Amino acid sequence: MKYHNYLEIILDNINEGIHIVDETGMTVVYNQKMAELENMEKSTVLGKNLLKVFPSLTAESSTLLQTLKSGRVIRDNQQEYLNKYGQKITTISTTIPIYLENGTIWALEIARDITKIKELYHRIVSLQERLYTDNQSERGFYTFADIRGEDEKLKKVIKYAEQAAQTDSSILIIGDTGTGKELFAQSIHSSSKRRKQPFIAQNCAALPENLLEGILFGTRKGGFTGAVNRKGLFEQADGGTLLLDEINSISPALQAKLLRVLQEGLLRPVGGENDLKVDVRIIATSNTPPLEAIKKGNLREDLYYRLAVVSLYLPMLSERKGDIIRLAEYFIAKYNQKLKLAVAGLSPGVKKLFLDYSWPGNVRQLQHTIEGAMNIIGDEQIIREEHIIPFLIELENDNEQGVRGEEAILVDHNREKLSLPERLNQIEKSIIKDTLKKTGGNVTIAAQELGLRRQSLQYRIDKYNIARK
Repeated sequence: MKYHNYLEIILDNINEGIHIVDETGMTVVYNQKMAELENMEKSTVLGKNLLKVFPSLTAESSTLLQTLKSGRVIRDNQQEYLNKYGQKITTISTTIPIYLENGTIWALEIARDITKIKELYHRIVSLQERLYTDNQSERGFYTFADIRGEDEKLKKVIKYAEQAAQTDSSILIIGDTGTGKELFAQSIHSSSKRRKQPFIAQNCAALPENLLEGILFGTRKGGFTGAVNRKGLFEQADGGTLLLDEINSISPALQAKLLRVLQEGLLRPVGGENDLKVDVRIIATSNTPPLEAIKKGNLREDLYYRLAVVSLYLPMLSERKGDIIRLAEYFIAKYNQKLKLAVAGLSPGVKKLFLDYSWPGNVRQLQHTIEGAMNIIGDEQIIREEHIIPFLIELENDNEQGVRGEEAILVDHNREKLSLPERLNQIEKSIIKDTLKKTGGNVTIAAQELGLRRQSLQYRIDKYNIARK
């Protein structure tokens, strides 16, 4: 079998559409996935001029022909066009030039189908419009009274948040997953002069950039194929508060547009020709330390300084050990009422385990652990170790068989001799050692793989006296 046959097999078994045209615009490579995306037969496209097969495209609208002419890369571009049979195709593609030894240029396009994603986008936007416009004044939000805890670090953050609520300045909330970032954001809104106006939240990591831009800034009919007049979240939140969750997941280009809204209070809908004035308070959240995100290029430095007029760093649950039992008892009372139970509390063994455990999922993990335990407790009135073991071990390590090295032997052979906290510590130590080994002792990369803050991982390294290499 010749090499080009191997290449054809490889190209036909990848999950992206591949389309290559030569210097004349004739198709020389067209894989099976691209044929599926465009609902065409490979034989219909291969060896044919691009514009003959896709009559709705022109030299100006085709990204392949644009790259062929200019020699420049076009990244993450949304295209809508018709195939030979008049069917609408929607893709997101990246097009790059290929320079041949004889001096000619070909063009390569790598495409993904977003037709279904786009349909989902329109559903999401329609639902959001209904959610944020229907009975807005009757919707209830969390307040600072809903934030439970007596830890001094937490109280200090609450104090700063209460003070910041009285202004219109942008706020950046930094904290690990499960520390209560949206709880704080809603509490700030509820205590502000905007409390009777909309509060809208959007997870920026949940949608592709092309869709997120339309959701945030809105769209105007005629701006692109299939576009309709639709308000974005900024318009819907006018006069109120907009929470942008995981701000560091937004692309630099979209961050630049967001910066303009923050600086000038002006936005331009996708496909629109005129700017709109909006009055929106921005609260952003990040589960990554901002300086780390800036160094990696995930957060523009100018946007960070504009957002972080007020910065709130939420402590992890492991840093608030005095609140762990209080929170557990609060959740027991909550689920007693919800599940019609009469659980009296935690056994001494569970209390000790809770205080020794690292709680990588923070308060949210504690809540889910209590809820899970109370779903299997039956007629008992005290939550014991056997009720919580499935939840804590599963979250700490998906499979104990995955533990390797000396600790694995220790866990397997001395299982009956160790208490549950000791066993969990052994599992945690082994996972950390294994991850550090894979990353060559790099704590920052290891922390990312483990889903921890760097400081949290360093604390555990010191706790278990683990050597970096």
